[in-house]
Amino acid sequence: IIRACREMGIAAVAVYSEADRRSLHAQLADEALCIGPPAARDSYLSIERIVQAALQSGADAVHPGYGFLAENAEFARAVQLAGLAFIGPPPQAIEVMGDKGRSRALAQQAGVPVAPGYQGEDDDTVLAAQAAEIGYPLMVKAAAGGGGKGMRVVLQAEDLPEALAAARREALHAFGDQRLILERYVPRARHIEFQVLGDSRGNLVHLFERECSV
Repeated sequence: IIRACREMGIAAVAVYSEADRRSLHAQLADEALCIGPPAARDSYLSIERIVQAALQSGADAVHPGYGFLAENAEFARAVQLAGLAFIGPPPQAIEVMGDKGRSRALAQQAGVPVAPGYQGEDDDTVLAAQAAEIGYPLMVKAAAGGGGKGMRVVLQAEDLPEALAAARREALHAFGDQRLILERYVPRARHIEFQVLGDSRGNLVHLFERECSV
């Protein structure tokens, strides 16, 4: 990101925690500001401190990098409310894409094929009834977050209650949200992505397909 800014004649400001004072990004940037102690919750996860640092530096825009607050709609909204450009999707898109249930519903509304599944009221009794209708094997998934957390493959109905309880515990710990959805398990799936870029003027391009299964 810093190299790209430099090529375009844009000054780059880095933020770092006290533990990362000598890290590569802090050394490469034109300016580097400390935003707090080593604990991520007091530095890289502090929306207020990051926005304050951006304003203090006179920055025009904020690039969220990856991890931490990169896919946090509240952060994107705070950046925009501070009068800065957020380099990334609009907050509404982050909210929809960050919720697997809403993502599935949006895809269905757009006529995009999705695996058989269920998103909605996630009471265990309702989920058990929906699971029987979808059929086994199926995947229990946390509605929030990602990275494989809060996911369980269920091969038969007898294993569902334990899988639901385990997925809820993991999702609550990882994302603070224990809502679940169900999808038919596809054992030999391929994970294909299309990277899409858009600007504020309505121009959109995609970078072709990427085979993430590899």
